[in-house]
Amino acid sequence: MSAPHDTSRSRLRDTRADPVVLDRRDGPWGEVVLRRRGDVLEIIANGCFLMDTSDGRSERRLVDAALAALGERPAPRLLIGGLGVGFSLAHAATQPRWGRITVVERERAVVDWHRAGPLSAISARALADPRTHLVEADLISYVNETSVTWDALCLDIDNGPGWTVTDDNRGLYTPAGLASCARVLRPGGVLAVWSAEPSPEFEGSLRNAGFQQVRTEEIPVARGVPDVVHLGVRPG
Repeated sequence: MSAPHDTSRSRLRDTRADPVVLDRRDGPWGEVVLRRRGDVLEIIANGCFLMDTSDGRSERRLVDAALAALGERPAPRLLIGGLGVGFSLAHAATQPRWGRITVVERERAVVDWHRAGPLSAISARALADPRTHLVEADLISYVNETSVTWDALCLDIDNGPGWTVTDDNRGLYTPAGLASCARVLRPGGVLAVWSAEPSPEFEGSLRNAGFQQVRTEEIPVARGVPDVVHLGVRPG
Protein backbone atom coordinates (compact mmCIF):
# COMPACT_ATOMS: atom_id res chain seq x y z
CA MET A 1 0.00 0.00 0.00
CA SER A 2 1.20 3.47 -0.82
CA ALA A 3 1.87 6.03 1.89
CA PRO A 4 -1.29 7.74 3.14
CA HIS A 5 -2.16 11.26 2.13
CA ASP A 6 -5.25 13.43 2.47
CA THR A 7 -8.12 12.69 0.12
CA SER A 8 -11.27 14.71 -0.32
CA ARG A 9 -13.33 11.92 1.22
CA SER A 10 -11.91 12.92 4.61
CA ARG A 11 -12.16 16.68 4.28
CA LEU A 12 -15.64 16.93 5.77
CA ARG A 13 -14.97 14.76 8.81
CA ASP A 14 -15.50 16.21 12.28
CA THR A 15 -11.96 15.74 13.53
CA ARG A 16 -13.00 17.05 16.95
CA ALA A 17 -14.79 13.77 17.72
CA ASP A 18 -12.79 10.77 18.86
CA PRO A 19 -13.27 7.71 16.61
CA VAL A 20 -14.95 4.63 18.07
CA VAL A 21 -14.03 1.27 16.51
CA LEU A 22 -17.16 -0.71 15.64
CA ASP A 23 -15.47 -3.69 13.98
CA ARG A 24 -11.97 -4.75 13.03
CA ARG A 25 -11.14 -7.63 10.69
CA ASP A 26 -8.02 -9.24 9.26
CA GLY A 27 -8.55 -10.31 5.66
CA PRO A 28 -6.53 -11.51 2.67
CA TRP A 29 -5.47 -7.93 1.87
CA GLY A 30 -4.80 -6.82 5.42
CA GLU A 31 -6.76 -5.16 8.19
CA VAL A 32 -10.04 -3.35 7.61
CA VAL A 33 -11.76 -1.29 10.28
CA LEU A 34 -15.19 0.29 10.56
CA ARG A 35 -15.34 3.13 13.01
CA ARG A 36 -17.71 5.93 13.98
CA ARG A 37 -16.62 9.53 14.42
CA GLY A 38 -19.59 11.52 15.68
CA ASP A 39 -22.36 10.84 13.16
CA VAL A 40 -19.96 9.71 10.45
CA LEU A 41 -18.92 6.14 9.63
CA GLU A 42 -15.39 5.57 8.32
CA ILE A 43 -13.63 2.68 6.60
CA ILE A 44 -9.92 2.30 7.31
CA ALA A 45 -7.67 -0.21 5.50
CA ASN A 46 -4.25 -1.09 6.90
CA GLY A 47 -4.26 2.15 8.86
CA CYS A 48 -5.12 4.33 5.83
CA PHE A 49 -8.37 6.29 5.62
CA LEU A 50 -10.41 5.20 2.59
CA MET A 51 -13.84 6.81 2.74
CA ASP A 52 -16.64 7.90 5.02
CA THR A 53 -20.32 8.77 5.02
CA SER A 54 -19.90 12.53 5.40
CA ASP A 55 -20.79 13.47 1.82
CA GLY A 56 -21.15 11.15 -1.19
CA ARG A 57 -21.58 13.70 -3.96
CA SER A 58 -18.65 12.44 -5.99
CA GLU A 59 -19.64 8.77 -5.65
CA ARG A 60 -23.12 9.61 -6.93
CA ARG A 61 -21.63 11.68 -9.72
CA LEU A 62 -19.61 8.64 -10.79
CA VAL A 63 -22.87 6.85 -11.59
CA ASP A 64 -24.60 9.89 -13.09
CA ALA A 65 -21.70 10.64 -15.44
CA ALA A 66 -21.67 7.08 -16.74
CA LEU A 67 -25.42 7.06 -17.31
CA ALA A 68 -25.35 10.40 -19.11
CA ALA A 69 -22.54 9.21 -21.38
CA LEU A 70 -24.69 6.26 -22.50
CA GLY A 71 -27.30 8.52 -24.03
CA GLU A 72 -30.68 6.88 -24.55
CA ARG A 73 -29.49 3.26 -24.45
CA PRO A 74 -32.38 1.24 -22.96
CA ALA A 75 -31.92 -0.65 -19.67
CA PRO A 76 -28.11 -0.42 -19.61
CA ARG A 77 -26.23 -2.93 -17.47
CA LEU A 78 -24.00 -1.46 -14.76
CA LEU A 79 -20.98 -2.97 -13.03
CA ILE A 80 -19.78 -1.11 -9.92
CA GLY A 81 -16.29 -1.92 -8.73
CA GLY A 82 -16.20 -1.49 -4.95
CA LEU A 83 -19.13 -1.38 -2.53
CA GLY A 84 -17.41 1.07 -0.17
CA VAL A 85 -19.89 2.89 2.04
CA GLY A 86 -22.61 2.22 -0.52
CA PHE A 87 -23.28 5.64 -2.02
CA SER A 88 -22.75 4.59 -5.66
CA LEU A 89 -24.92 1.48 -5.40
CA ALA A 90 -27.65 3.23 -3.45
CA HIS A 91 -27.79 6.03 -6.00
CA ALA A 92 -27.85 3.68 -8.98
CA ALA A 93 -30.77 1.79 -7.47
CA THR A 94 -32.83 5.00 -7.36
CA GLN A 95 -32.50 5.37 -11.14
CA PRO A 96 -35.09 3.31 -13.04
CA ARG A 97 -33.11 3.48 -16.30
CA TRP A 98 -30.51 0.99 -15.14
CA GLY A 99 -31.14 -2.65 -15.95
CA ARG A 100 -28.99 -5.17 -14.10
CA ILE A 101 -26.77 -3.62 -11.40
CA THR A 102 -23.79 -5.73 -10.33
CA VAL A 103 -21.45 -4.62 -7.54
CA VAL A 104 -18.17 -6.42 -6.87
CA GLU A 105 -16.59 -6.21 -3.40
CA ARG A 106 -13.64 -8.30 -2.24
CA GLU A 107 -13.73 -7.57 1.51
CA ARG A 108 -16.12 -9.85 3.39
CA ALA A 109 -16.13 -7.37 6.28
CA VAL A 110 -17.49 -4.60 4.05
CA VAL A 111 -20.21 -6.90 2.76
CA ASP A 112 -21.16 -7.84 6.34
CA TRP A 113 -21.30 -4.18 7.38
CA HIS A 114 -23.82 -3.58 4.61
CA ARG A 115 -25.89 -6.73 5.03
CA ALA A 116 -26.30 -6.64 8.81
CA GLY A 117 -24.28 -3.71 10.11
CA PRO A 118 -24.34 0.07 10.36
CA LEU A 119 -23.86 0.64 6.61
CA SER A 120 -27.15 -1.10 5.89
CA ALA A 121 -28.81 2.25 6.55
CA ILE A 122 -27.34 3.40 3.23
CA SER A 123 -27.55 0.26 1.12
CA ALA A 124 -30.38 -1.98 2.39
CA ARG A 125 -32.95 -0.80 -0.12
CA ALA A 126 -30.47 -1.05 -3.00
CA LEU A 127 -29.36 -4.56 -2.01
CA ALA A 128 -33.00 -5.63 -1.89
CA ASP A 129 -33.63 -4.27 -5.39
CA PRO A 130 -34.20 -7.23 -7.76
CA ARG A 131 -31.83 -5.63 -10.29
CA THR A 132 -28.94 -5.74 -7.81
CA HIS A 133 -26.44 -8.58 -7.72
CA LEU A 134 -23.63 -8.53 -5.16
CA VAL A 135 -20.50 -10.49 -6.05
CA GLU A 136 -17.86 -11.19 -3.41
CA ALA A 137 -14.65 -11.23 -5.45
CA ASP A 138 -11.53 -9.30 -6.27
CA LEU A 139 -12.51 -6.90 -9.04
CA ILE A 140 -9.39 -7.42 -11.13
CA SER A 141 -9.77 -11.20 -11.07
CA TYR A 142 -13.46 -10.89 -11.80
CA VAL A 143 -12.97 -8.61 -14.80
CA ASN A 144 -10.23 -10.87 -16.15
CA GLU A 145 -12.31 -14.03 -15.86
CA THR A 146 -15.96 -13.13 -16.48
CA SER A 147 -17.69 -13.66 -19.81
CA VAL A 148 -20.47 -11.20 -18.93
CA THR A 149 -20.47 -7.74 -20.52
CA TRP A 150 -21.87 -4.42 -19.33
CA ASP A 151 -22.77 -1.02 -20.71
CA ALA A 152 -21.05 0.87 -17.91
CA LEU A 153 -18.18 0.05 -15.58
CA CYS A 154 -17.86 2.41 -12.59
CA LEU A 155 -14.65 1.91 -10.61
CA ASP A 156 -14.20 3.17 -7.07
CA ILE A 157 -11.79 0.74 -5.45
CA ASP A 158 -8.89 3.15 -4.88
CA ASN A 159 -8.25 6.79 -4.10
CA GLY A 160 -7.28 7.15 -7.74
CA PRO A 161 -5.04 5.61 -10.42
CA GLY A 162 -2.01 7.12 -8.71
CA TRP A 163 -2.83 5.98 -5.17
CA THR A 164 -4.11 2.43 -4.89
CA VAL A 165 -5.36 0.79 -1.73
CA THR A 166 -3.05 -2.20 -2.31
CA ASP A 167 -0.19 -2.71 -4.72
CA ASP A 168 -2.17 -5.44 -6.49
CA ASN A 169 -4.69 -2.85 -7.67
CA ARG A 170 -2.10 -1.02 -9.75
CA GLY A 171 -2.55 -3.55 -12.51
CA LEU A 172 -6.06 -2.28 -13.14
CA TYR A 173 -4.71 1.00 -14.54
CA THR A 174 -2.04 -0.54 -16.77
CA PRO A 175 -2.56 -1.19 -20.51
CA ALA A 176 -3.44 -4.81 -19.73
CA GLY A 177 -5.89 -3.81 -17.01
CA LEU A 178 -7.62 -1.24 -19.17
CA ALA A 179 -7.81 -3.78 -21.98
CA SER A 180 -9.67 -6.09 -19.60
CA CYS A 181 -12.06 -3.27 -18.71
CA ALA A 182 -12.70 -2.65 -22.40
CA ARG A 183 -13.31 -6.37 -22.96
CA VAL A 184 -16.20 -6.48 -20.49
CA LEU A 185 -17.82 -3.38 -21.97
CA ARG A 186 -20.27 -3.59 -24.82
CA PRO A 187 -19.53 -1.46 -27.92
CA GLY A 188 -20.15 2.16 -26.96
CA GLY A 189 -19.92 1.23 -23.29
CA VAL A 190 -18.52 3.66 -20.71
CA LEU A 191 -15.65 3.30 -18.26
CA ALA A 192 -15.88 5.75 -15.33
CA VAL A 193 -13.11 5.91 -12.72
CA TRP A 194 -13.31 7.86 -9.44
CA SER A 195 -10.20 9.72 -8.30
CA ALA A 196 -9.35 12.07 -5.45
CA GLU A 197 -7.43 14.29 -7.86
CA PRO A 198 -7.12 14.87 -11.63
CA SER A 199 -4.66 12.70 -13.52
CA PRO A 200 -3.65 13.85 -17.02
CA GLU A 201 -1.41 10.77 -17.16
CA PHE A 202 -4.41 8.49 -16.72
CA GLU A 203 -6.29 10.35 -19.45
CA GLY A 204 -3.39 9.48 -21.72
CA SER A 205 -3.53 5.86 -20.60
CA LEU A 206 -7.22 5.69 -21.50
CA ARG A 207 -6.56 7.07 -24.98
CA ASN A 208 -3.63 4.73 -25.51
CA ALA A 209 -5.88 1.82 -24.52
CA GLY A 210 -8.27 2.75 -27.33
CA PHE A 211 -10.96 4.56 -25.38
CA GLN A 212 -12.63 7.49 -27.12
CA GLN A 213 -14.34 10.67 -25.87
CA VAL A 214 -11.91 10.69 -22.93
CA ARG A 215 -12.61 13.48 -20.49
CA THR A 216 -12.47 14.37 -16.80
CA GLU A 217 -15.37 15.78 -14.80
CA GLU A 218 -14.55 17.72 -11.63
CA ILE A 219 -16.66 17.61 -8.47
CA PRO A 220 -16.01 20.60 -6.18
CA VAL A 221 -15.19 19.85 -2.55
CA ALA A 222 -15.14 21.96 0.59
CA ARG A 223 -11.42 22.64 0.23
CA GLY A 224 -8.44 21.39 -1.70
CA VAL A 225 -8.30 19.89 -5.17
CA PRO A 226 -11.60 18.62 -6.58
CA ASP A 227 -12.63 15.00 -6.79
CA VAL A 228 -12.86 13.84 -10.38
CA VAL A 229 -14.45 11.19 -12.58
CA HIS A 230 -12.35 10.02 -15.52
CA LEU A 231 -14.48 8.86 -18.44
CA GLY A 232 -13.79 6.93 -21.62
CA VAL A 233 -16.00 5.19 -24.19
CA ARG A 234 -15.25 1.88 -25.86
CA PRO A 235 -15.46 2.29 -29.65
CA GLY A 236 -18.64 0.99 -31.20
